[in-house]
Amino acid sequence: MTPEIRRYLAEIGRKGGRKSRRHLAPEQARVMVKVREARRAFRRFRTRCFWSFDPEYRVKASDLGWVADELMKHGDREAWVLGSRLCR
Repeated sequence: MTPEIRRYLAEIGRKGGRKSRRHLAPEQARVMVKVREARRAFRRFRTRCFWSFDPEYRVKASDLGWVADELMKHGDREAWVLGSRLCR
């Protein structure tokens, strides 16, 4: 690779890295983490707590309370603890 091409690729890579960085408010970041945990819990406890729901359902931020309630209502202690963590 020639030095000109290497310099060009380094420059466009640097620009892309600066543009692609997100700036989230702390509350938005917390909600994103909770949604990720709820999706993981939905998959993990599907046979125990969510057996009657579509297995391909994609949990959204508006579903956090519902997932927490189902975990706490139909799950074991581990599911209950996870559901209570989602409620915070």
